[in-house]
Amino acid sequence: MKSLSTKRKFSPRELLYKCVLFLVTVTVIVCFLPREGRFNYQFDINKPWKYGLLQASFDFPIYKGDGEMRKEQDSIMKRYAPYFQVNKAVGTQMLEKFRNDYDSRLHEVIPYPAYRQHLTRMLTKIYAAGIIAPNDLSLLQKDSIFRIQVVDQNTSDLLEVGEVYTFKKAYELLIDYDTVRYQKALLQRCNLNEYIVPNLVYDVEKSEAARQDLLDELSWANGFVMNGQKIIDRGEIVDEHTYSILKSLEKEWDKRSETVTEKRLTLLGHLLFVAILIGCLMVYLELFRHDYYAKPRCLALLFIIIIIFPVICSLMVEHAFLSIYIVPFAMIPMMIRIFLDSRTAFMAHVVAILVCSVCLRSPHEFILLQTLAGMVGIYSLRELSQRSQLLRSALFVACSYAVMYLALDLIHVSDLAQLNTNIYFNFILNGIFLLFTYPLLFILEKIFGFTSNVTLVELSNINNKLMREMSEVAPGTFQHSLQLANLTAAAANRIGADSQLVRTGAMYHDIGKMLNPVFFTENQTGVNPHDQLGYKQSAQIVINHVVDGMRLADKHDLPQVIKDFIQTHHGKGLTKYFYISYVNAHPGEEVDTEAFRYPGPNPFTKEQAILMMADAVEAASRSLPQYTEESISCLVDKIIDGQVGDGFFKDCPITFKDIATVKAVFKEKLKTMYHTRISYPELKK
Repeated sequence: MKSLSTKRKFSPRELLYKCVLFLVTVTVIVCFLPREGRFNYQFDINKPWKYGLLQASFDFPIYKGDGEMRKEQDSIMKRYAPYFQVNKAVGTQMLEKFRNDYDSRLHEVIPYPAYRQHLTRMLTKIYAAGIIAPNDLSLLQKDSIFRIQVVDQNTSDLLEVGEVYTFKKAYELLIDYDTVRYQKALLQRCNLNEYIVPNLVYDVEKSEAARQDLLDELSWANGFVMNGQKIIDRGEIVDEHTYSILKSLEKEWDKRSETVTEKRLTLLGHLLFVAILIGCLMVYLELFRHDYYAKPRCLALLFIIIIIFPVICSLMVEHAFLSIYIVPFAMIPMMIRIFLDSRTAFMAHVVAILVCSVCLRSPHEFILLQTLAGMVGIYSLRELSQRSQLLRSALFVACSYAVMYLALDLIHVSDLAQLNTNIYFNFILNGIFLLFTYPLLFILEKIFGFTSNVTLVELSNINNKLMREMSEVAPGTFQHSLQLANLTAAAANRIGADSQLVRTGAMYHDIGKMLNPVFFTENQTGVNPHDQLGYKQSAQIVINHVVDGMRLADKHDLPQVIKDFIQTHHGKGLTKYFYISYVNAHPGEEVDTEAFRYPGPNPFTKEQAILMMADAVEAASRSLPQYTEESISCLVDKIIDGQVGDGFFKDCPITFKDIATVKAVFKEKLKTMYHTRISYPELKK
């Protein structure tokens, strides 16, 4: 038997594989985790809050509503007066142009000197007041601005927009002023619009500074929320004040998510969070499940399952696709439980849901629901052998979701009308998706080389092709295998081994005898072909049933765990009948024991050890002259003690206590199998 204190050898290759697996797992998960802050809550005024407790995770102001802000802005912007600079050179140039034009050509149109003086006086007045450009005037009217600051060198005058001139207003003044003394028709012939040019230039810098000064006086917030402060809890009504707080939190969250520093910090946090959880799982495997930790396919299965579900969760949250509660997270522990064990299934499930929870804004409810669902899934599917069990487990998981969510809902609501009934539809979908565990098991078996109980049950069906052929070709061997199946299953149940596995292994351990069935006593009908052969030839034929069994197993694509039973049920033992007969027939000759030895290896699991013991005991029990309690007990002790003495179980994790229990089971079962029956009396005539 294997010593528990044996030190494991250090393997650099194994260490490298685990490091790469760790890095790949962490990297893939973190790459899919959403790093941009998202406010994933839906709410409305006078509606109940349907999520859990929400607390502020940082300080932020309570921003005023858009309507309130617009009203205050409109009020304060009434004081706004943009700045315009007076360009005196424009007026001087236009007056000089008018005088030159009058002296050269306009005097022919209006030969009266009084007109020249009148127009010069009017243009001087207009340019002194200022002429504004049409585009600037349109902007002022659009923004409802009625006053402007006119800057002339170091002085500034606040004027009403109506006090400055536009093109139209300036032209009308020139031709309509004092029409009694100055004829309008004559003035219109002078093309006076040529002398009207804007001399007020919009000062962008001063105007924007003035605007900003006014806006700085405006308060954008009417309160403040401190880090850790409660905002709202499940079932509470979202009033106007709470609504403004939630909208402010949403706005602040969007601002923070846009910064590079925030993204880098989030990425670092994700890396540490995921690395710690995956590291904890690997430490658990190293300390408590090293048999899985040493097998690459077990590690690959665990980490691929742990990668897939956080990726699905991240994508659903990132794209706001349906509810996260339709994802069958209970599938994680159920699949791992079927292939490995309950504790590892629960540990992997906890790690997976904790990784997924970092995607959510309110993870506490999610963790509670998924933890309960995982525990129910593990308990309800401890040993999958029928499809109906999966249907029952899916029903239990869906009910556990519903009951736990109802409990949490009742804690936080003040009225039954506030209960969230829509989410229960998601739980029903979750249970339906959980049924896909069955086809996924088949895929995982083929990819990773595992063998589920469903496969074992299917293989142990005596109506399958190989079993049916065995019952026809080698009926004695078939009956021997059936006896062993019952014997080994009973012993496995007593010592906590896998009864279904050893039962199926017992059914197939001797399939190699199908190729030469008459050379084995249980299939003979009076004629023994070994009588015509030498002891070495007979030994090789008997030994070859292991090799032939492996050949048939490969041909029929049997799982590796079943092939292991074929190889180990005789271990590296001798064909003692032919070996002893040969030694007796050749006294004094040095005998090569390898010619009489099975190829092995010796058993390396509890189940294989049980089968080796049961095979030897059941075969030997057929030769007992009489079946008494004492003879059966002595036979069992002699055979199994001999196997222990020969060292067949040194590489096997079976204890002396287990062996004693197996002996007791064999004695009990053999006495039942070979008990004396009552003779029926004959009817006297």
